[in-house]
Amino acid sequence: MSADLDLAASVFDDQRSRLFGIAYRMLGSAAEAEDVVQDAWLRWQAYDRETVRDAAAFLTTVTTRLAINSAQSARSRHETYVGPWLPEPVDTSADPALGAERGEALEMAVLLLLEKLTPTERAAYVLREAFDYPYAQIAEILDTTGSNVRQLVSRARKHVADERRAPVDRTEQRRLLAAFLLAAQTGDLGALEGLLAADVVSYSDGGGVVRASRIPVFGRATVAKYVAAFASRFWTGATVTWVEANGRPAVLASRDGVPFVLVAVSASEETIDQVLWVMNPEKLVGISST
Repeated sequence: MSADLDLAASVFDDQRSRLFGIAYRMLGSAAEAEDVVQDAWLRWQAYDRETVRDAAAFLTTVTTRLAINSAQSARSRHETYVGPWLPEPVDTSADPALGAERGEALEMAVLLLLEKLTPTERAAYVLREAFDYPYAQIAEILDTTGSNVRQLVSRARKHVADERRAPVDRTEQRRLLAAFLLAAQTGDLGALEGLLAADVVSYSDGGGVVRASRIPVFGRATVAKYVAAFASRFWTGATVTWVEANGRPAVLASRDGVPFVLVAVSASEETIDQVLWVMNPEKLVGISST
């Protein structure tokens, strides 16, 4: 490798964590985010770098635009996905904010909400809320005006605020998840109902690869009965490990050393309003290998 390419690699490596953080928040998939970052590297490698005044700005622009293109094709794939689609969990124990100024747009429940935004709205929201980019710079990245960026961010903020309840802190969330796990393992219907919000939703992502509910399950009584019904067979022989997924406590269950589900909850006002079951084996590789 030439000295020039060594320097290019060094500059890129300095930015890699942030670039991955942008792409991951845009796509909700670590594997797809890695593909975007790799594509950005190839473009950086082949570019006339002497013409670049600000490498960080250039790489952010390239990565964001690649992620927007990828998000447009990902949206169509999600529409034909077998059953509910959930984000691929990432281990944030080493990097709680995953390369960002703030940990915004990282929790699985928030990433699920961002799926309803257009890719451009999502990009504006991620760059502003997680990475604190000035509106003027976001406008350059998205090739639009500053006033349009403000509108994009405002719409995205409103969507998230309207759809999301005020979350509990990490300690309370872990307590609720631990109580839910115990009730789920024992099939305790009363305990489950006591933990769940009236309008709770349970999403199971098996990706058509493993057996999982192919529709969301709604309502306290229905979700409690659903979880209690498979308690005996689902948890038999399972080893449960606490992990940090997307900045929040979660549990990873394995059988014979092979992970088969990551369970996370979204909670507010001391009740659980979402239960997320990530069961697609491809989405468990990254979180289980850390």
